[in-house]
Amino acid sequence: MIYFDNSATTKVLPEVLATYTKVSQDIWGNPSSLHKLGENAFDLLEQARQQIATLLGCQSDEVFFTSGGTESDNWALKGTALEKRIYGKHLITTAVEHPAVINSMKQLEKLGFEVTYLPVDQNGRIALADLKQALRKDTILVSVMAVNNEVGTIQPITEIAEILQGYPKIHFHVDAVQAIGKVETSFIMNERVDLVTLSGHKFHAPRGVGVLYKKRGRKLAPLITGGGQEKNLRSSTENLPAIVAMAKALRLLLADQAKNVALEAQIKEKLYTHLKQYDKMTLFSGNDASFAPHILCFAIAGVRGETIVHAFEDKGIYLSTTSACSSKKGQVSSTLHAMNVDEKIATSAVRVSLDEQNTLAQADEFIAVFDELYQKFLKINS
Repeated sequence: MIYFDNSATTKVLPEVLATYTKVSQDIWGNPSSLHKLGENAFDLLEQARQQIATLLGCQSDEVFFTSGGTESDNWALKGTALEKRIYGKHLITTAVEHPAVINSMKQLEKLGFEVTYLPVDQNGRIALADLKQALRKDTILVSVMAVNNEVGTIQPITEIAEILQGYPKIHFHVDAVQAIGKVETSFIMNERVDLVTLSGHKFHAPRGVGVLYKKRGRKLAPLITGGGQEKNLRSSTENLPAIVAMAKALRLLLADQAKNVALEAQIKEKLYTHLKQYDKMTLFSGNDASFAPHILCFAIAGVRGETIVHAFEDKGIYLSTTSACSSKKGQVSSTLHAMNVDEKIATSAVRVSLDEQNTLAQADEFIAVFDELYQKFLKINS
């Protein structure tokens, strides 16, 4: 089996799963309890928080645990909107965000907020001039993903941060779910960035756990109220085994980041170079530094994406039709639509997404299978 769908989810590492199991069995007290079992659980919770803070280069009181990327995105957007609505109701995002951001913005529009969706060019990248023009006195939030989950475009986070230096009261949120471990952490954790979303299952941690980084001093309204956990900002008994396992997964990810990224880039380059020679091939992902090293999105003219996915699946190779969140719904990629890709081509798009467990030998096997399937598709469409 070759698994090329790592942007959808990753396999939990054995050592991470071992940590999850050990904490579940040995440290099962509630971190809010006053007795020794509770204190042990609380101490471990705070150790995990400090470890993640150290890895991200921030303070431990800026790390908040959530159920994953979707909740972190929702909290960043809606929490800002609720907290800062007396100062303005204008929000800015891009047309190529993850559904967790786009749909949150749509919901906020129904609640009376105004949203500007920045357009993108043919590579899926926003223009800084559009952002400058969109900024207003009543703007309270700018939300831009670091790496696009469908085509791998890296947005100009550093340049956006420089622009927003002149607007210190605006919250700047970065969805870094696809970026962590793929680009330099300092790129994500820019000093002007106020809120950052991470999701554990994208880097070999269990599902159902994530992080929202909130810069010290920035105010955010809670969306989940209850027992007052996470400094009274995100109530619910903490998922301690998953949190500790996520801290370990993040440490392992960043420890070998340079080596991992180099390997992923090699695999992507091999695939990219081979695929681009075909006449009926459209490549939506670039192969330079302006695109992430682990995502390659392409289409074969006249062959629907789901057909390609299942054809590869029959050969033991797993990829997806762009975003996993929309693949089963049969929806055209929102990113490709925003890039003005013709719908006939967009419905043929599929995504290969890599991680450090993939190999160049797997790329060779993929290429061999691709060549075989491509000829079959040509015969069917001729």
